[in-house]
This record gives sequence, structure tokens and C-alpha cells, in this order.
Amino acid sequence: MSNTIRPTVFYRTLNVEGLEIFYREAGPRDAPTVLLLHGFPSSSHMFRNLIPMLADKYHVIAPDFPGYGESSAPSVKDFDYSFERFATVTEKFTEKLNLSSYALYLSDIGASVGFHLAVMHPERVTAMIIQNADAHVEAINKEFLKTGLSDYWEDRTEKNTQVLLDWLLTIEGTKWHYLHGVSDPSKISPDNWVIDQAYQDRPGNKDIQLSLLFNAKRNLDAYAVWQEYFRKQQPPTLITWGKNDGIFTVEGAELYKRELPNAELHLLDTGHFALEEEVDRIGSLMREFLGRTINKK
Repeated sequence: MSNTIRPTVFYRTLNVEGLEIFYREAGPRDAPTVLLLHGFPSSSHMFRNLIPMLADKYHVIAPDFPGYGESSAPSVKDFDYSFERFATVTEKFTEKLNLSSYALYLSDIGASVGFHLAVMHPERVTAMIIQNADAHVEAINKEFLKTGLSDYWEDRTEKNTQVLLDWLLTIEGTKWHYLHGVSDPSKISPDNWVIDQAYQDRPGNKDIQLSLLFNAKRNLDAYAVWQEYFRKQQPPTLITWGKNDGIFTVEGAELYKRELPNAELHLLDTGHFALEEEVDRIGSLMREFLGRTINKK
């Protein structure tokens, strides 16, 4: 038997601008910080296996965004569910925790939040780990847009809204996020989509998801700003990408190297939630990458 001690993960809540933000925390607080920003339709739960792999050497923080996981979920009438607003909440969250610098793990909607945050505070970003996230228009799979999102962005009618409610925000749509493109479905725990869907099915939460999905079209206008940040700041970047993702394309992964020529790119034989099937590989790549980048500063 191994004598390795598994790092303790703490489950905490912090009040940020009247919102109770739930977060997972592990590792020594005086170590370099790694801030993990989750994707849709998940929460910090997606990092449950990665956190212990990093926490012996790093201070690891993984918050739930408002409307996700265990964080507050005010109604759409009382809160602006947009990536810009999520970024300001995350900014205040990090400041209340006295996080003056951090490496960012950016996946799906977490990347949209994290890129906004990086533009706001480039001096705080020590490195980026990008996993299946868009910053170029070519990254978005055109077939995925045909599932109803493109029409919804064009016209937020009741008909177009219902299309999303009938698949994307159902248990079948959530399950698809986890199983599409994986190399071995038997490695993927059903807990993932059951837990995510339970949160989505809470009263009022579908309205939250619809609001954020609609506001996601503003990312298209933000791409140029994010790309300029990449070109100017050149943060050390590791790209770990599920190459069979049905939402974000391999071309989208490769395009980061246009602005970040020194970025490391690893294409993995899995889908959108790459950590579910490739956490050992991603964790190993991160430890090696962070060990020779942020630990040298």
C-alpha cells in the first residue's frame, strides 16, 4: 500500500457582494495559487479528482459561479447572468481571499470568465491552462450551433427558447456533454450528469441557464480583446484538449498558437469534459508545466 497522504479538500463559502460563493480549497495557502474555473453545465465538482493531484505543491481554489453548484442562485430579475458579471464577482472573490496572483485553469464558460478576468488584471495571471474553450470564432462547432443555439442568439423567441429546453437543458443534453467523443464511456461516472441536472432542475435555474446562454453571444465581440491580451502579455500557456469535443473544434485549440506561439498543445483522445477520462494525464502535464513556469518566478 502507498503511504502517500491525500491532501485534504475543504468546502467553504464566502460572501461576495451579497452572494454566497461556494468553493473548494486545498493545499498550503503560502504556495502559488491555481484558480480552477468550471464549465457548463457543471460546477467545481468537475475538479474533484484534479484538486488532490495539485494540492501538495499548490494552493488550489475552485469556486462555483452564481447559479451553479452550491453558490447563490438569485433570479434573473435580480442578477445579470453574463460572463462580464461573473468576472467581476470572481475578481472580488479572489480579492477577499487575498489572492494577488494565480494560474488559471480555463474550461468552457470558465474560460469566458477567466479571459475577462485576465484582461482586467493581467499582472495577476502567472499562467494559463486552457481546456476546451473558445477564444476564436473557428472554435465553435457549427453542428453544435445547429442544435438551437444559433437561432436562439439570432432571436430569443419562445419557439427558439423551447428548442433549448427540449434538449440542451435536459438530462439527455447534459449526458451528451459528458459522453460525446469519449474513448471509453465506461470510465465516465453517471454521477456527473445526474448531479449537474439536479442543480439545473431547481426552480428558476433553467431561466438562469437560458440567460447565460443568450449572453454568451457577446463573447464573439470579446474575442479580439482576448486575442490582444494573449499577444501582448504572452502568459505561459498549456493547452490540454479533448480532440473529439462536439462543441469546440481542434482548430480552435490550434489557433491559440497564433497569438501564443510558445503555448504547449496536447490533443487527448476524449471529449468535452476531458478531466473525466484524462485527469491523470492532465494532472501530470500541469505539474510539469507549473513546476517550470510559475515555480521559477
